[in-house]
Amino acid sequence: MDYRKVAERVAQAVKKDNIVAAAHCATRLRLVVKDVKNIDQAALDNDPDLKGTFNANGQYQIIVGPGDVNGVYDEFVKLTGVKQASTDDLKKIAVASGKKNPLMDLVKVLSDIFVPLIPALVAGGLLMALNNILTQPNMFGPKSLVGMYPSITGLSEMVNLMASAPFAFLPILIGITATRRFGGNEILGAAAGMMLVMPSLVNGYNVAEAVATGKMPTWDLFGLSVAQAGYQGQVLPVIGVAFILATLEKFFHKHLKGAIDFTFTPMLALIITGFITFIVLGPVLRTVSNGITDGLTWLVTTFGFIGYGVFGSFYSAIVITGLHQSFPAIETQLLANVAKTGGDFIFPIATVANVAQGAATFAIYFLSKGNEKVRALSSSAGASAMLGITEPAMFGVNLKYKFPFFIALGSSGIAALVMGLFHVMSSSLGPAGLIGFIAIPANKWVGFFLAVAVAFIVSFVVTLTYGKSHMPNQNNGASQTTADVSADASTVDGFEISAPVSGQLVDLATVNDPVFAGGMMGKGAAIEPADGTIVAPADGTITVAYATKHAYGLTTADGVEILIHIGIDTVNLDGKGFESFVKQGQTVSKGDKLGTFDAAIIKDAGYPVTTMVLVTNTNNFEQVIVDAPYGNQVITTDDILTIVPKAQ
Repeated sequence: MDYRKVAERVAQAVKKDNIVAAAHCATRLRLVVKDVKNIDQAALDNDPDLKGTFNANGQYQIIVGPGDVNGVYDEFVKLTGVKQASTDDLKKIAVASGKKNPLMDLVKVLSDIFVPLIPALVAGGLLMALNNILTQPNMFGPKSLVGMYPSITGLSEMVNLMASAPFAFLPILIGITATRRFGGNEILGAAAGMMLVMPSLVNGYNVAEAVATGKMPTWDLFGLSVAQAGYQGQVLPVIGVAFILATLEKFFHKHLKGAIDFTFTPMLALIITGFITFIVLGPVLRTVSNGITDGLTWLVTTFGFIGYGVFGSFYSAIVITGLHQSFPAIETQLLANVAKTGGDFIFPIATVANVAQGAATFAIYFLSKGNEKVRALSSSAGASAMLGITEPAMFGVNLKYKFPFFIALGSSGIAALVMGLFHVMSSSLGPAGLIGFIAIPANKWVGFFLAVAVAFIVSFVVTLTYGKSHMPNQNNGASQTTADVSADASTVDGFEISAPVSGQLVDLATVNDPVFAGGMMGKGAAIEPADGTIVAPADGTITVAYATKHAYGLTTADGVEILIHIGIDTVNLDGKGFESFVKQGQTVSKGDKLGTFDAAIIKDAGYPVTTMVLVTNTNNFEQVIVDAPYGNQVITTDDILTIVPKAQ
C-alpha cells in the first residue's frame, strides 16, 4: 500500500477544511468532521485500499487495516495539518463540537447492562414458550397437553418454575450488571437487587392492587409512611438503585482508608441506597417505568396495525444507529406486565425486519452471478439474518448496494402491518428469526407465519426485480463476513490458528461493533475471555504491537495475517489495564505470552472484553473455517480456525 497516495485520496474525499481533529486505533482512522454530508462517500467506498467506513458517536471512522493505518495516518496528518489527538482526546473534541449524541450514550449504557443478561432472558423465554406448548389449549386438541395427559403436570410445573426465575428475580440480575457498569461492586449490586424482591414485601405485581384497595403495609420511619412495596418485574428503579449504590461506594472508597474502608464502605453504601430507594427513588422510577409501559401499550391499542407498520418500516434503520440495544429493557418491562400489555410487540416486528433483510441479501446472491465472493458473503449473511443476526447482511451486503436495504425496510413495514392485523405479540423473548414462533402463543402462529412469508417474498421479489436493472457492476473486492462454519475442518488441509485467550467461542457476527460484525476487517471468530492472558495463536512475526497494548498483529510463515483485538473501543483506555511483553518485529512461537489485560478495569470503564481473532488477508485464501461450535469453551491450546489455501 502506498500510504501517501491513500492519504491523498482520503484527504480529497473528506476535504481538508471539513476536518476538526484526527486520531487512529489499531485498524481505523478516526475523524471528527464538521459535516459528514460534505464527504465524498462514493470515493471512499470505491477506494481499493480501504475496507469501509462507519459513522458513530461523533466520529467518522475509515477502516484501513492493522499496520497500514499508522502509515496512512502519518501521511494524512502531514498533508492536512490536522490537529492530532489521542482517541480519548477525540471523544472530548466530539463532545465539544456537538458531535456526540447523548441519546447514543444512554443506549450504550442500556446495552452494557442488558446484553450480558440476554442468555438468561432468552433461556427463560424459551422455557416459557415450552410451557406454553404444554399448557396451551387448542394446539394439539381441544385441551392442552397437560389436560390430556395429567401425568406430565409435574414436568409442566417444573418448566414453569425455571422459566419464571429469571423474570421474578430480574432486579438481582440487573443489580449485578448495572452496578458493574457504573463502576461498583457487582456483589453489592446483587445484594441491592435482593433487597428489592424480599418475600416480606408486597410482590411488585400486586403493588397497584394493594394501593388501590388500601391494603399496602407501611413502615413508620421518623414520621414518614414508607410503603413496603417490592420491585419484581421492574427495570428503571433497579438501574437507579445501581447508579446510587456505585456512586456511594466510590465516594466512600475515596474518603475512607484501610480497614475502615474495607469494613464500613459496603454497609454504608447499601443502607443509604436502601433508604433512598424505598422513600424516594423507587416510587418515582416505578411511576416512570409504568408510564413508559402504558405509553407503548397505548400506542399499539390506539393505532393498531398502523403503529406496527410504522415501527416495522424503521426497525432496521434503528439497528444501524444502535438504538435497538435499548429494546431489551422495554421488552422486559412489557413481558413483566403481560396481564396489562398483552405481550411484547417489538419481538415480532424485529422478526419480520430481520427476515426482510435476509431475503434481500439472498436476492443479491442471485444477482451476483460470476462473483463468487459476493455470492459466498450474501448466502452466509442471508442465512444468519434468517436466524436473527442481521449485521453481516446489512453492513456486508445491503448497505453496500443501498437499494436492497431500503426495499427490505418497505417490505418489513408491509409485513409488520400484517402482524398488527392479527395482533401478534410474543409471550417471551426468543430468537428474532424464522424459529421465533416458539415465543409466540400458538393461537397467533397463523398471523406470525403469514407476516414472515410476506416479509420474505416481497423483499426477495422486489430486490431481485429492481436489481436486474440497477445492480452496479460487480467486483471481487466485496467485504468479508464471519468464517465459514459449514465445512468440516477435520476433512480439510490448511493452516491451524489456535485461541489466543481461553474462553467461550462466539460468532463474530454477534459482536457489538459493526466493523467486526460486518466482516470489514476479514473473517474470523470472537472469544469471551475467561482469563486475562493473550498468547500467540501460531508461530510468526509480530507486525503490530500498539502502545495502547489492546491489539496485536502477527504474520505466520505461511502468510496468514492475524489480528488479535482485545475488547471493543478499548483503544480509548490508552493502555490502562493492559500489559504487553512483545514488540514489533519480534519472532514468537505458538503459545508465547504476548500480553495481559485486567478485565475488571476494562469492564468498569464500560467496554466489553470480547476478543476478536481475524484473518485480515482473508481474500488471499480459499476459506477461513471455524473449527468448533459457537458457545464452546476453548483454551489456548485448542485450534479454532483453519485457513485453507487456494488451489495452485
